[in-house]
Amino acid sequence: MMSPLSDLLNLDLTDTKKIIAEYIWIGGSGMDIRSKARTLPGPVSDPTKLPKWNYDGSSTDQAAGDDSEVILYPQAIFKDPFRKGNHILVMCDAYTPAGDPIPTNNRNKAVKIFDHPDVKAEEPWFGIEQEYTLLKKDVKWPLGWPLGGFPGPQGPYYCAVGADKAFGRDIVDAHYKACLYAGLSIGGANAEVMPGQWEFQISPTVGVGAGDQLWIARYVLERITEISGVIVSYDPKPIEGDWNGAAAHTNFSTKSMRKDGGLDLIKEAIKKLEVKHKQHIAAYGEGNERRLTGKHETADINKFSWGVADRGASVRVGRDTEREGKGYFEDRRPSSNMDPYLVTSMIAETTILG
Repeated sequence: MMSPLSDLLNLDLTDTKKIIAEYIWIGGSGMDIRSKARTLPGPVSDPTKLPKWNYDGSSTDQAAGDDSEVILYPQAIFKDPFRKGNHILVMCDAYTPAGDPIPTNNRNKAVKIFDHPDVKAEEPWFGIEQEYTLLKKDVKWPLGWPLGGFPGPQGPYYCAVGADKAFGRDIVDAHYKACLYAGLSIGGANAEVMPGQWEFQISPTVGVGAGDQLWIARYVLERITEISGVIVSYDPKPIEGDWNGAAAHTNFSTKSMRKDGGLDLIKEAIKKLEVKHKQHIAAYGEGNERRLTGKHETADINKFSWGVADRGASVRVGRDTEREGKGYFEDRRPSSNMDPYLVTSMIAETTILG
């Protein structure tokens, strides 16, 4: 009699001594996560000990058909919550066969900024709040919404409980636990203002690691929604009208900001961000103009503003930071579909390197 699929999926491969490494990278659109698996002779915990690999860049819009080879460089390793055991997820970035980063390799650009001695000395911390919307697969309409219709207005859904208010919690909880298993610094999760919309947070992580962690957390979420037959959308305004959009608010601090008197440095950093507002907006995600309207807890995309505890500002400083005279600030402009490598390195470059 044939084994049920679940039995085969749960086969213990310990006796084979072999492990499966899932190589993960970002495709040509900047938001399409790709991956493929390979067998390795035994456990690996250091990404520099992993072999480089290649893929067909013409199929991901990252190379021409007559010269389609793109090379994957393993950069960070996480435990695989799907295969468990010693199997791993590997965050990679992409290069030409000659060893040059391909144009869409934002990780490589970020590393150059984070490796700058002035940036390194400041130990930049980033905490990212990733919002997303769960959609029904065949109709691409939010989970829990009546088909072709609308639920009651916003208000009861934020951090809510109950079958008529919270939709998709099993996916959210599975994702939370899978991220912890993988070794990610996931700080929490909650239902958002629009029904069917949720958020998870990556706790403060140094430098390029914040980008690695967010991309792996997104990959894990894509896999869980795939299993569940649900679509995850990172569209910054999935439903037009009187509904909140989806963001990736980015919290930031430096070593100096975290010390006594750091609030003055936070204010200086905010002034630098104001000067470069247009450049940041251009890199903060596609379709962001549909979200940053000055309504629904957003600032207007064309005007830079900041305030203490103000969720309608471009940049928010927390009450705790104001009271203690040190801490962090929150850049509320990045959209849910932003590239964390771009956003984190840009914030560091503008505020530390000027």
